[in-house]
Amino acid sequence: MNNESFNVQTTPNIGISIRSSYGSKLPSREGAKHILDRAQAASEAELDSLFLGDHHATRTPYYQNIPMMGRLLASWSGPEAGVLLLLPLWSPVLAAELIATLATLTSSRFIMQCGIGYGAKQFAAMGTDHLGRGERFTRALDLIPALWAGESVSDSLWQVDRAVISPLPPEPIDIWIGATAPIALRRVAKTGHVWLADPGLAPDALVRKRDRYYAECEAEGKSPNPRMTLRRDVHIAESTRACEALRAQLSKEGYRGIDPDALIIATVEEASDRFSALAELGFTDIITRHLHPNQNDAVASIHRLGEVRERISASQ
Repeated sequence: MNNESFNVQTTPNIGISIRSSYGSKLPSREGAKHILDRAQAASEAELDSLFLGDHHATRTPYYQNIPMMGRLLASWSGPEAGVLLLLPLWSPVLAAELIATLATLTSSRFIMQCGIGYGAKQFAAMGTDHLGRGERFTRALDLIPALWAGESVSDSLWQVDRAVISPLPPEPIDIWIGATAPIALRRVAKTGHVWLADPGLAPDALVRKRDRYYAECEAEGKSPNPRMTLRRDVHIAESTRACEALRAQLSKEGYRGIDPDALIIATVEEASDRFSALAELGFTDIITRHLHPNQNDAVASIHRLGEVRERISASQ
C-alpha cells in the first residue's frame, strides 16, 4: 500500500514543539522566559499549532508542560495547542483532568500527544514499572477518552475504581500517538488515532515506517486516519553560509543522537521545498523544534518559519 491510495494534503499545517530544557547554567527564570519568547514568536509567525514535551526527574532544568502550557495559552490564539504525555507515568484520571482543564482555557482545539516513554531511572523516579509500560499505556489510552466522555471507569491495573472527572473538555480532544516500533504502529492502526512519526527518521526510513503504518491499517481493515503527523528538528537560516556553519557546529558537538539527514537546516526557500516534499508523502502536519543553541537565532528561525508557511500556501 502507498500514499497514492489516499488523499494528500499538499499544504501542510506547520506548528512548533517548544524546547523545554535550557541547561543548568541559565538562571531558572531566564529558561522559562526562553519558552515564553519562543511561543510569542510562534504566535507572531501565525503557526498552526503549539506543543510542549514531557520528561521527568532530570538533573538539568526541564520546565514541566502542564503549568507552562497554562501560561502559554493566555496569549496563544492559533488553531491548535497541546502537550505530550508519557502515559505510563501518569495516573489516567489525573491526566484526563489536567488535559480537560487546559482545554477550557483556550478557544484553540486541544490535542494530547502521547508516547510510551523510556528510561528505567525516569520510571523508577515516578514510582512505576518500566517493564510494564506497554500495558499501562494501552489501558490508559482506553480510560482517558472514556473519562472525557463523562463515563465512570474502573481498572485494576491502574487501581481506579468508578472514577469520573469534571469539568469535561468543551470539545473532543484529538489524540496523536508517537510510534516507531512495529507493535506501536499496530497500536495506532487499531485505535484509529493520529500517527506522530519520530523526529529521528531520515527520509528513507520515514517512507518505510509510513508504508508499515499503512500496511497495519490494511491488516486491521481500517483506513488510515486522515491526519498523519511528524516532528522535524529544524533551523531556518538567513543564508546558505549560515546553514553550513550550523551543520559544521553540530557535526563537531553532536545533536541529540538524531541522524543528520533527519534534520532540516535550510533557508526559507529550501525549507519550503523540504516541507512540501513531506506533505507529498502524506504528512498533514509538520511539528518543528528549533535546534539552534542560541536563543536569538532560534527565535529568528521561528519567525522565518512563518515565511515558509506563507511561501508554501502561495505556491498552491
